[in-house]
Amino acid sequence: MAADSMEIDDALYSRQRYVLGDTAMQKMAQSHVFLSGIGGIGVEIAKNIVLAGVKALTVHDTKQCTKWDLGINFFIHEDDITGQRNRAEATLHRIAELNPYVHVAASTVPLDETTDLSFLKQYQCVILTEVSLLLQKKINDFCHAQQPPIKFISADVYGICSRLFCDLGDEFEVLDTTGEEPKEIFISNITQSNPGIVTCLENHPHRLETGQFLTFREVNGMSCLNGSTHQITVVSPYSFSIGDTSDMEPYLHGGIAVQVKTPKIFYFERLEKQITNPLCLVADFSKPEAPLQIHVAMLALNHFQENFGRRPNIGCLQDAEEMLKIAMSISETLENKPQVNGDVVKWLSRTAQGFLAPLAAAVGGVASQEVLKAVTGKFSPLQQWLYIDMLDIVTPLEKMESEEFLPRGDRYDALRACIGDSLCQKLHDLNVFLVGCGAIGCEMLKNLALLGVGTGQDKGLVTITDPDLIEKSNLNRQFLFRPHHIQKPKSYTAAEATLNINPYLKIDSYINKVCPATENTYSDEFYTKQDVIVTALDNVEARRYIDSRCVANLRPLIDSGTMGTKGHTEVIVPHLTESYNSHRDPPEEEIPFCTLKSFPAAIEHTIQWARDKFESSFSHKPSLFNKFWQTYLSAEEVLQRIKSGESLEGCFHVIKTLSRRPRSWTQCVELARVKFEKYFSHKALQLLHSFPLDTRLKDGSLFWQSPKRPPFPVKFEFNDPLHYDFIVSAAKLFATVYCVPFTEKDLSEEAILKIISAVKVPDFRPSNKVVQTDETARKPDHIPVSSEDERNAIFQLEKSILSNEALENDLQMKPISFEKDDDSNGHIDFITAASNLRAKMYNIEPADRFKTKRIAGKIIPAIATATAAVSGLVALELIKVVGGYPADAYKNCFLNLAIPIMVFTETAEVRRTEIRNGISFTIWDRWTIYGKEDFTLLDFINAVREKYGIEPTMVVQGVKMLYVPVMPGHIKRLKLTMQKLVKPSADKKYVDLTVSFAPETDGEEDLPGPPVRYYFVQEDN
Repeated sequence: MAADSMEIDDALYSRQRYVLGDTAMQKMAQSHVFLSGIGGIGVEIAKNIVLAGVKALTVHDTKQCTKWDLGINFFIHEDDITGQRNRAEATLHRIAELNPYVHVAASTVPLDETTDLSFLKQYQCVILTEVSLLLQKKINDFCHAQQPPIKFISADVYGICSRLFCDLGDEFEVLDTTGEEPKEIFISNITQSNPGIVTCLENHPHRLETGQFLTFREVNGMSCLNGSTHQITVVSPYSFSIGDTSDMEPYLHGGIAVQVKTPKIFYFERLEKQITNPLCLVADFSKPEAPLQIHVAMLALNHFQENFGRRPNIGCLQDAEEMLKIAMSISETLENKPQVNGDVVKWLSRTAQGFLAPLAAAVGGVASQEVLKAVTGKFSPLQQWLYIDMLDIVTPLEKMESEEFLPRGDRYDALRACIGDSLCQKLHDLNVFLVGCGAIGCEMLKNLALLGVGTGQDKGLVTITDPDLIEKSNLNRQFLFRPHHIQKPKSYTAAEATLNINPYLKIDSYINKVCPATENTYSDEFYTKQDVIVTALDNVEARRYIDSRCVANLRPLIDSGTMGTKGHTEVIVPHLTESYNSHRDPPEEEIPFCTLKSFPAAIEHTIQWARDKFESSFSHKPSLFNKFWQTYLSAEEVLQRIKSGESLEGCFHVIKTLSRRPRSWTQCVELARVKFEKYFSHKALQLLHSFPLDTRLKDGSLFWQSPKRPPFPVKFEFNDPLHYDFIVSAAKLFATVYCVPFTEKDLSEEAILKIISAVKVPDFRPSNKVVQTDETARKPDHIPVSSEDERNAIFQLEKSILSNEALENDLQMKPISFEKDDDSNGHIDFITAASNLRAKMYNIEPADRFKTKRIAGKIIPAIATATAAVSGLVALELIKVVGGYPADAYKNCFLNLAIPIMVFTETAEVRRTEIRNGISFTIWDRWTIYGKEDFTLLDFINAVREKYGIEPTMVVQGVKMLYVPVMPGHIKRLKLTMQKLVKPSADKKYVDLTVSFAPETDGEEDLPGPPVRYYFVQEDN
């Protein structure tokens, strides 16, 4: 089957399509992958690549399920152990269930030095986990020698260290190295020189890099540049050079430079050669030497296994010494002769029998993305090693007895070998609040289940909440859900699925949003019971709110998020780190109102315009219409009131809507045709009337020059599919909001043509309305209604009443809520047609339905690989939080699996704010004052002074100013009781107040203070 002829199931894959694109999706859907070793990391890779949608996966394993596997493999259950099943066979159907489009097979035949490897020729990619280094070299040599080479990836986790290796053949071509949209740059000037310097429009940095290629279009004057491609050299953030332009015509105005994606060849060496001279990705720039040190330590472990037929014993000093000797001799054989890090070798030896499941999730996510790159040629591959260690977790465990790490014969032995029994017990007794059960939420629940969080006999509970129901598009990365779960609540379903991984987990699930409205449920008391809060959210506002609740209640928070192949994690620990709200991302740039309304320059502008038209016509206006007629019960009442001179808010627009209300399918089609003329012809004619093409500004420059594009009216053509799509989608939506029935026959081309042919389209009449050209101007809230409009409204309403067209049914509409994922509702059809017609009118490159849906629906691209990696990193930080680790142990991470980069940084230390005289506070400090029933505001101020040595000059509760001396009447408040001022509800024991203090010198700002929690009565301590 040709790669470009395959149908992609958009309902399932839509979020991932925006990450990979259709070409890569189709290549992937034709690829066969072989994966050996279904342990902790193997099952992670299998999950991610099956969710992504390869054609076929063979999972290979020769081992039998053991109790140990329950703590590392989320698809192995207790009955697999009692049934003595092979790991590949036990997990096969659970892996296959993840995606009906992927054929999953199991293989249990031995794979060793004597195996004939020719069976691998049927695969495009081979992944090895839990395979000896000698066998890895043999298989890698075989794969590398094939034509074309079979892509080879190996991944392993031993205790606290992980290793990932990629070899995609001598030369591997990548068509798109980053997956980013090609940049479009509006030009303000091009010099006639050698080299020619191109300058961007002011305040719009180009964000290009030297060596990239650009093509030009719409350049006026220097028109020979149009259609040509040039390699650029960056001169400044706002300019770049393009070679000799001295012989070209002088530049006049306009022009757009568009980035051209060029293929790139990546070169790979075999495993044998790379072992002696490894090319490593550095993940922690504070330890650039770490990858080579782990490389040596893990090679020493491999040699130890070959020499002794086993891994080093847990806590055995003799084995650690032996491994250190091996490491020293290996280091001498490597080209760079790296220094051996004794701590890494010692801890790897101590923990090598163990396994950190969250580390496998993190590395498994990265490895899976490398598999997808190998079979699609999309994104830059890893060259060629990635090492991640968790020394941060074990270094504080130095003084623990070795017995702590020994097996106890339960499902946590692999974890215990890494972190000791005491820390395992703390995890079991943990109370965790997980907010959100989407992609990261599902992955987090799996990690919590494998760690045994919330399984303690007397303590421990996982509380989860998510208000959403499961949609088909969720199944592509929210791996706890299956097709039969669609339209069920995410939280209840996720809870049930998590108990399959670990039946001893105690879990409470809710379907509430976490916001000010639910503070009765998620009260201060609730937060105080939690040991840590983990957010798995998709918006900044919710993160900020939960962060503020964690700070108020001194609770640790671990936040994370993904967007396509990018991801971040952030650890927030009371008294040690800054909080999420301590830093603010710049606000998203809004499209200026005048750009949207009259001067679009890019397809994003026309899509937003169409989205706004949808909202206004089919949601906002119908809602206002209904609200109006709920307030005023009859048309007669409204007529009487406006005749007597009353001004009823919104009545002019409501009456206009009522008088023009379509009452049949024919009238809905007619209305759509009239709207076509208004939006795509009259609008252009009006703008050209207001600003003819030769209009010039005060400085003599042309009004219509880049980025302003002159519009040209679109002439309606019934046979143009775009014109036809607009009419049909608009008519259907009008019929829905106005409750007009229609049939399949009504939608036939013949029926539509018959109606359209008879429509009398109003002629264009220019108006003298002022067109807004100021980019800083905002959309006006209310457009004033003239007295003529009011008189017209009375006439129209009288007419409607007389013709019996203002009856009860006429006073109701059916507002539509925009829903991007239901293809049958016509919402995206309307927006695509409207946007592309407007784009045509302004000569802007149109966008297909797929791109339009992403922009109009504000869809966040998503893929399971990044989600898995991020949640694994979060779970590793959770272990540190539970262990009460020092500040320098915590790591935030930013990753982009496409490039690929993974950057670990230390958390930001909490800032201390000085008030004066040595008095200071941080965001985590809270002063407390205990009052009594007759405690006055003056008593409160005195109590703060006596307890903390500084007198407040201002007291504020939320947005309510309780005491500001300069405000009239506030001095009298000093005698009022706190009860009377605050007016607490009966069950409220305290109130959080904000205080500030007089500056040291007059005229300066008041000095801020920490929150003060005032208790209305003395607590029984």
